[in-house]
Amino acid sequence: MARINLLNWREERRKQIEQQFYGMLAAAGIAGVAVVFAVQMQLGAMIDYQSARNGYLKSEIKKVEKAIAEIKALEKKKSDLLSRMNVIQELQGNRSDSVHMLDEMVKVLPEGVHLNKFNQKKKQLTFDGVAQSNARVSAYMRNIERAEWLKNPKLKVIQSKKKGKNAEGYSQFTLTSQQANPEKKKANKAKKAKG
Repeated sequence: MARINLLNWREERRKQIEQQFYGMLAAAGIAGVAVVFAVQMQLGAMIDYQSARNGYLKSEIKKVEKAIAEIKALEKKKSDLLSRMNVIQELQGNRSDSVHMLDEMVKVLPEGVHLNKFNQKKKQLTFDGVAQSNARVSAYMRNIERAEWLKNPKLKVIQSKKKGKNAEGYSQFTLTSQQANPEKKKANKAKKAKG
């Protein structure tokens, strides 16, 4: 016997297609959410990795900055020590200069001139004294010019005074000079001759 389907087959087919559509739509939605979740997880992992790298770089930069600060402190200590060593070497090299200079001061002092006061600031020398005449002061200055350990005499003040009413006068003077070092001059000349 032949079967006759009285149901509307088109409507049933439409429902099937509709169910398939909604199924595919749900599957596509789930797949879209999964893709978005996967991309978000990947981006989060990349951000965490980059943050870890940035943190590592910052810690290394702090270590380098600390090392640089230590190096600067050591360089400052080194320069301080070198300057102290230079001062000590200069003092060691110049310790006999004062003895030579004082010996030279006695040798160049002419008769009739007396020193009341002597002052030295670095290489600058100041002499305060009394002379029997202005000519004696001039002779003193010429002697200083010829001296090995003294140079460049300059007269600052000279005043004539009288001891009594009819007595001879005397001259008070102040002059400056420079301390010289003939040994350094010879060494410099030798260097220039070689160079």
